[in-house]
This record gives sequence, C-alpha cells and structure tokens, in this order.
Amino acid sequence: MSEQLDLFEDPIKNKIEPKTIPKALNSYRVLYFDLETQKSADDVGGWGNIHLMGLAVGVVWDSVEQKHFSYLESEASQLVEKLSKADLVVGFNVKKFDYTVLQPYADFDLNEIATFDMLDDIKAKLNHRLSLNHLAENSLNAKKSADGLVSLQWYKEGKIDKIIEYCKQDVEITRDLFLYGESHGHVKYCTRSGVVKELKVDWKTAGLISPS
Repeated sequence: MSEQLDLFEDPIKNKIEPKTIPKALNSYRVLYFDLETQKSADDVGGWGNIHLMGLAVGVVWDSVEQKHFSYLESEASQLVEKLSKADLVVGFNVKKFDYTVLQPYADFDLNEIATFDMLDDIKAKLNHRLSLNHLAENSLNAKKSADGLVSLQWYKEGKIDKIIEYCKQDVEITRDLFLYGESHGHVKYCTRSGVVKELKVDWKTAGLISPS
C-alpha cells in the first residue's frame, strides 16, 4: 500500500482474535490475500509495469483451516495453486495489483478465480478510492504497522521475516474489514470535511461466490 504510516504503532487494537473469527458459511473456503513486491513502481518504469515488480512474499488466511499460509517467490506456484482452490478470494486492490504481480508465475488467467475486491466495490459506490488503512481506522479502530515502501527496504536488506509479519497483518486487516462489512452491512469512512459516515455494503459470502 502507498500510505506512509508509523512503524511503531501498537498492535491492532480492534483485531478479531483467531478463536473468534467465524468460519465461512457452509464451509466455503475463503482466502484473504495480500502480497508484497521486490520492486517499486519507479524501479520498473511506472505503474504500467506492475507485472515486473516480482513477488517478495504472499500471504493468505484460510477460513477453513483458520491459519495463515506464507509463500516466497520460489513457492509462487504453490500460492497460485492455493488461490485456485478457493471458493472465494478476498483482497483490497487484488485484481489490479496483486493478481498483476502474480500473473507471470501462473499458467492460467488469475481473473478466472472467484474473487471479491473490496476496493472495486467501494470505488463503485463512492466514485473515488479509499485506502485500506482509512477504512480500517474508521471501521475497526485499527492501523497498519508499516507500508509498502518499508517492505521494499526490508527486501533489499534480506529481512524476509519482517515482510512476512507485515504482510500477515495486512491480510488480517483485510479479513477483519470484510468480516465487519459482512456482519454490520456497512463500513465507515471519513469525508473530507471530517464527518464519519457509514457506507452500506452487501458482502455476504454466499452471495459473492460464483455459482458452480
């Protein structure tokens, strides 16, 4: 993500603890997904070359197995296989960014995977973008602990464990925001005038999964 944040924030205050995270309805396998890259947009000649950024780390939270799975670039094919077996993949800007980064490692079009992109839904409703961090702050009272630029520096320094932990936190925020929207029927955002509003959403898992 592009926003610069305090690296020393306290752990997420409103994070749902693993034992309280509901399993997907009817045992649907929902994978909450995020990845970090090796290179920045500047490194590859602009945002038109996202496919050249390279996978540093990919993380999913599996709603059936109730745990994280982490993948390095050498394990990209395993990540692709994992995603392909989901009933639904949930992400934030996943279709335009994450899938574009990951596509060179796949032998099929990743857009064939049943996927729900929260950013696309938010943008369609508001006619403008909101960041994951903005929505998490207003809906969950939660903040990310770092940003993508810091992750890039960690990659250069070989601090892969730090990237994995950061990516796990992004996945947890993605998961918790989706579950909040699913259970409450809205997410919260702040207008430019400083007014916190509720944005109605229809994020019921069963309704988002493509018919088999």
